[in-house]
Amino acid sequence: MPGTLFIVPTPVGNLSDMTFRAVEVLKSADLILAEDTRTSSVLLQHYGIKGRLVSHHKYNEHQTVEMIKERILGGLNVALVSDAGTPGISDPGFLLARACAAEGIEVQTLPGATACIPAIVSSGLPCDRFCFEGFLPQKKGRQSLLESLKTEQRTMVFYESPYRLLRTLEQFAEVFGAERECSVAREISKLHETHHRGTLQELVNYFNENEAKGEIVIVLAGAPQQKRQEHVNKYRTQG
Repeated sequence: MPGTLFIVPTPVGNLSDMTFRAVEVLKSADLILAEDTRTSSVLLQHYGIKGRLVSHHKYNEHQTVEMIKERILGGLNVALVSDAGTPGISDPGFLLARACAAEGIEVQTLPGATACIPAIVSSGLPCDRFCFEGFLPQKKGRQSLLESLKTEQRTMVFYESPYRLLRTLEQFAEVFGAERECSVAREISKLHETHHRGTLQELVNYFNENEAKGEIVIVLAGAPQQKRQEHVNKYRTQG
């Protein structure tokens, strides 16, 4: 009888954000796949989990997916974790989940930690409808993607490196307008968690004078209905 693939969220900051069920699943798993075994070892040791760790990250997942799938088909229960948050959300996990689902293997994803939800709920921007864009392309396709989001009316959520934050906010101001509302969340669920809110220009000014550190989530307001219609009319006229 085939085993099960468990996709297990882990804390993005505070270790106490780990759920009881996540600990139970990791303790009972035959194999634990980790994005970084050193990082995951700290978490497992904290909760007294002694499962067998195997490295599974973006540089080897194409080579290891078939092997892991065969082990699950052979009856092993496998748990997948990333360094922080929910695997598959800007972390390795999609390829394995897709391969197992296609094979008819049961895939159970536990609810749990992720940085994007606390960031958008705390932003003060509408969170009834939103789109998650993750990390933007660093070069190829970046500008065209941003242009395609000009008329997006839903709140948008992006992940960004602190080293690229200022340039990204400057680019957002150029594309979306300097007065577009935005929130920058830093170090979600950690000791020095902060949320900076304002227009894109105000945030550019702030981070031009204050160095950004830690994990960053940018929450950007969607386009107002009027702006969207103006954009559509502009291209109709040009056509």
